[in-house]
Formats: sequence, C-alpha cells, structure tokens
Amino acid sequence: QAGMASPENPEQLIIALEPEAASIYCRKLRLHQMIELSSRAPVNGYSPSDTIGTGFTQAKEHIRRNRQSRTFLVENVIGEIWSELEEGDRYIVVDSGGGTVDITVHQIRLPEGHLKELYKATGGPYGSLGVDYEFEKLLCKIFGEDFIEQFKIKRPAAWVDLMIAFESRKRAAAPDRTNPLNITLPFSFIDYYKKFRGHSVEHALRKSNVDFVKWSSQGMLRMSPDAMNALFKPTIDQIVQHLSDVFDKPEVTNVKFLFLVGGFAESPLLQQAVQSAFGSRCRVIIPQDVGLTILKGAVLFGLDPAVIKVRRSPLTYGVGVLNRFVEGRHPPEKLLVKDGTRWCTDVFDRFISADQSVALGETVTRSYTPAKPSQLVIVINIYSSEQESVGFITEPGVKKCGTLRLDLTGTDAAVPNRREIKTLMQFGDTEIKAMAIDVATSKSVKVGIDFLNY
Repeated sequence: QAGMASPENPEQLIIALEPEAASIYCRKLRLHQMIELSSRAPVNGYSPSDTIGTGFTQAKEHIRRNRQSRTFLVENVIGEIWSELEEGDRYIVVDSGGGTVDITVHQIRLPEGHLKELYKATGGPYGSLGVDYEFEKLLCKIFGEDFIEQFKIKRPAAWVDLMIAFESRKRAAAPDRTNPLNITLPFSFIDYYKKFRGHSVEHALRKSNVDFVKWSSQGMLRMSPDAMNALFKPTIDQIVQHLSDVFDKPEVTNVKFLFLVGGFAESPLLQQAVQSAFGSRCRVIIPQDVGLTILKGAVLFGLDPAVIKVRRSPLTYGVGVLNRFVEGRHPPEKLLVKDGTRWCTDVFDRFISADQSVALGETVTRSYTPAKPSQLVIVINIYSSEQESVGFITEPGVKKCGTLRLDLTGTDAAVPNRREIKTLMQFGDTEIKAMAIDVATSKSVKVGIDFLNY
C-alpha cells in the first residue's frame, strides 16, 4: 500500500526475519562493539548503573587493559568472522523486546561464513511488558482493582503518563542498586483517587500491607530496589526457563556464545540472570548498541540476502488435492464419484515438513491437472500444520493459510485433452514463492499466492 514494491517489481521489497537479523549483526561485531558479561560484578569494567550506550570509551579502555585476557580477535576475512569461531561452531541469539523473546540457534559454515539455522526460532510472550503488567498488579493491590480499571477509562492520558514514568524507573533497576526508586504519581491520579475513595493516596499506602512501597513527602511512590526487582522476577524466570529448555535440545550442544540483544537486553537484571544461569556453558555477549541490533542486522541482510543458506521450516506446508480413491487405504466418507471416476477428497499433499532443513532457493515440484480440460483458472488451497505428518486437510490443527491461483488463460488456444500444470514452490527464502508451467506449451502460468486473507 505504501508503494514500496509493485506487482511488477516485487523484488524491490525483501522481508528480513528478526532473529536472523540479530544473528547476522552479532556475527559482524568488532571488538570494541561488545560487552562480555563475566562473573565480575561490574559489567565489563564499568558499573551497571551506566547505560550500555556510554560504553565505547570505557570498553576500549577495558580492552586495552585486558589485552592479555581472552578477548575476541577479529580477522578481516569475508564477513569478519571472529578468529575464534570455527567451522561448525554454534551460537544462540536471544532477542528480547517489549512483547516477546525470540531464540535462534545458528551454526557457522566456512569458508564464506554462511549461517545455518539449527533450531527453528522459538519464543514466547516474555518481553519487558511483563514487568509493566506486574507493576499494574502492584497498583491494584495498593489502590484496588476497581479504582485502577476506572482510572484507566476515565483518565487515559494520565494513565499513560504514569506508565511512562514507570518505564524510565524500570530502566534504572539494577541488581546492586541500594537507593530507592521514586515514581511520580500524576496529580489527576491523586485527585481522582480522593474523589473515588474519599481518602488520600497516602492513607491507601499506609493501610495496604505492601510494606516495600512508601509515600514520599514530595508526592511520589518510593519503591525499594527489592520491590522493583520483584516486578522483573516472573518475566526473567520465564526467559531463563525457556532458554534452559532450548539448551536441553539435542541439536543445541556445544554452544560457544550466547548473544543477548533487543531492548530488554539493556536491563542489568536480565543480563545478570542470563549470565549466572548460562555463563558456565557459554560466553554471554551483549552488543554495544543492543537496542539497534535488529535494525542494523536487517540492513546487512538486505545487502546480502544469501548470507543465510539453510533455514528450518516452522510448519508443515501442503495443498489440498483429489486423489484416486484406493479401497482399504482411504476412509469411505472421503469418497467422491465424478463422471464415473472414484476420487478421495481432502487429501493433504505435503510440500515440506515442520522442522525440515531447507536450503536457500530449494524448490518442491508438483504436477496438477485441471478437473475439466476447458478450465481457465485452477485455485489450489495451501494449508499448514504444526504436525510433521498430515494425511488430510480436515485433521485437527490444519489451517488454511493461502491460495495458489494458476491463471491458464492465454497459454494456448488448442487445449489438449489431458492438461498438466507443473508447480514449483520455493521454501528456503524468507517468503514462500511459487511459479507454474503449462507442460504442453512450456509457457509459464500466472501465479499468485494470497496469504493475507486468512
């Protein structure tokens, strides 16, 4: 709609996958662009209360002092792979944002340093919004759920202001912080609460049994560092648990590095939790401008989309077809008799299985025949499932995810009796593409896949 690409020039637009973009960028990092979390308390020679963004000078200084320690050596080979990474080495990229955390495992393939995806990207709703949700639960505990619900409806702008105030304090939370965090309550919160309840916010705080949140004389909520850290705990625990599950997978052995990227990766609490849980298994690394990792990786991917050579299919894909009915093999309720021929309906013709490795540009070929020779359009429905083996499109978990439309007009006037259309679908890219050929005339047939209306 924005006119970035047209049907005539679809190649003007390339879709980059977030976890891959993160991975590509991490692989290009230079020495001074990384912070290695070790068991030392200050993050790489400067205290965690500094934001990571101030890092360049300290990080360079730190590296100069620690030349003799195991720092990264970067050789300028194709794609600037670290000299420490060898053929077959594996690394994990953990992309933690506001809403979700995505995890991908990649393996280096030399000499060009291409990447192979070993473990399909997984994740869950364990982003930093979980921390905001815990804060909201805390407010409900102090002021009552009924009040918070009403306040959100009646004073939406003030509610947003309050969450923005919380956001900036959230960024100041750190494992070794000793002084309390103050959160300014908007005036309309204090005012509306008095009208709603008939007593003051201060009174509510005194009455509530939440002892680690106090009311300061300047009119702020004063939270102890422990109270703030407790808001992070459920979300961070889920991330660590999810990562533990990934580490236990057979294809995820001998991981050398764990890259922590995305906006939530700026949190020293998350950094410390990941380091203490997995620091003994691999080296935990944070890029300097961690919030921009994905953006920069997407640009690198756009410059060289062939950098990722092998992906894993997230789902099983196939199309719904009619096959000749075979007694004893096909269920009787699927029988359809048409012009004296016995057909089995709803057959799932599988193109690719979930978790299967697919190389860039790998195609799957199938031949289809129109039901009637005079037909001018064939519409084939594309289905997906999380299950690896699927027999029929009516099985539970099978979803229609697109339609493949083959336009047979204009291929040839003299239509042969039995017409064969060869369909090629390409899976190894970030998008599924299709082309089709009319075998009799060798002319290509117009193809469109519609994934948007499902």
